[in-house]
Amino acid sequence: MVYHLHVGMEWRGWQIDRFGGMRWLSGRFSDLAMKLKARILIIDASEHDAKVAADALREVGAEVEVAEDGEEGLEMALKEPFDAVITEYRLPGVGGLQVIAALHVRKPRLPVVLTTGMRDGDVAIRAIKGGAYDFLPKPLDVEELRSVVDEAVSAARQMAKPVEIGKVKQESDSLIGKSRAMARVYRELAKMASTPVTVLIRGDTGTGKELIARALYQHGHRAHKPFIAVNCAAIPEHLLESELFGHEKGAFTGAVSTRIGRFEQAHHATLFLDEIGDMDMTLQAKLLRVLQERRIQRVGGREDIPVDVRFIAATHRNLEEMIRKGEFREDLYYRLNVATITLPPLRERTGDVPLLVDYFLARYAEDFGQDKASIATQAVEYLERQPWPGNVRQLQNILRKALLKKRGYTIMEDDLRELLAESSAPVFQGGGESFAEVTRKVLQQAMDGEIQGAYAEMQRLMEQELLGAAIELSHGNKAKAARWLGLSRLTLREKLQQYGIDRTKD
Repeated sequence: MVYHLHVGMEWRGWQIDRFGGMRWLSGRFSDLAMKLKARILIIDASEHDAKVAADALREVGAEVEVAEDGEEGLEMALKEPFDAVITEYRLPGVGGLQVIAALHVRKPRLPVVLTTGMRDGDVAIRAIKGGAYDFLPKPLDVEELRSVVDEAVSAARQMAKPVEIGKVKQESDSLIGKSRAMARVYRELAKMASTPVTVLIRGDTGTGKELIARALYQHGHRAHKPFIAVNCAAIPEHLLESELFGHEKGAFTGAVSTRIGRFEQAHHATLFLDEIGDMDMTLQAKLLRVLQERRIQRVGGREDIPVDVRFIAATHRNLEEMIRKGEFREDLYYRLNVATITLPPLRERTGDVPLLVDYFLARYAEDFGQDKASIATQAVEYLERQPWPGNVRQLQNILRKALLKKRGYTIMEDDLRELLAESSAPVFQGGGESFAEVTRKVLQQAMDGEIQGAYAEMQRLMEQELLGAAIELSHGNKAKAARWLGLSRLTLREKLQQYGIDRTKD
């Protein structure tokens, strides 16, 4: 059963399965979603169950093959290229756990999802520990199936798609730049990739922190094992602990079975914790213990479980300032800050802009079926002069839009100026847009990669608008505004400084 929260063009919600396991799911509605361009193998002796799963995946664009027993399925999975495998637990001959174990040895980067109608939570634990990507109970929930398969395929492609360092290859993701700032990044990456040390990646939103994490993984000694990524900012706080640590049966209301978390899933592999600065203080303390002792306890459990994990973390936040405000643990900071890679903002390496322009235009021209992408010299020089608050991601998005707009004609400076003006147009603040319009605009910005996280951006915009309105209605009187808002004057003053709202008086 899935309880949905509809937000603009997306859905989010808790999924509660027959075993009481809970997970946070999210996705886009099918009429606007990217189709699942993937090849999936389903191994299931039940013709009905196989058809339900196959139809659900084909409806979103997947190519699906079906095997009726474990031996046939394993042979197909080993010989043919698949993006993910879904296998039933009970199979004639070779069972589901045997399929998982064999593929974990022969194709460790191929995600395998186990399905079963059994209520025994031990099956899920054995499957995950044996190398399964995830576990789904039967009867299958179609939306949960699509979400898990989409996540598994995405994870597999992250592992498989190479990240080139300082080279330009259209078939790869590339860290591009010849500036001194990027040369330092390459040197640090080369030193840290081959060691098991925990690495903290720092940099503004849109600078390419995920690419660095993938490069560390691919050039490291665990490249043959899975790469598991968790965005700490994208999962609600009350669910993040269970996502990371797993939970025991009876740990909370509805937890009628034990569930494996990401730490155990990443045993002997690599775990990437993105936006670690968004993790609450309680979880920070538990993460510190994992880093120190390499042991975890599931939520509601007492058993210490050893985990051998290579940790990579990333944040765009100022951790030193957060420590000063009591929002980030200093001991965790020192544990993470031993090995650090800091990505420069694009404004500090504008000499790399022409290289990035060439790379993205060639890449998108191929994606859009265009023979060649052309851009005027003055247009490139214009791009070099921009401050790029959204960094490489913003440049990438602008070039993609420009290429679509021009459809083979030369991109001119005026085209880029118009697109940049559109992308930086304010929302709220007297813009005359309705709340629904702002919501859709922010979601579109997130979909286009201009911002990271629509929820956080809407929260920021709402707070800024509320503060501005309070100050305007109080005619700049901080005491009145603070009283109306239910804030202390000190907190209000800090927030006004944060948003640059200074039309105030005491």
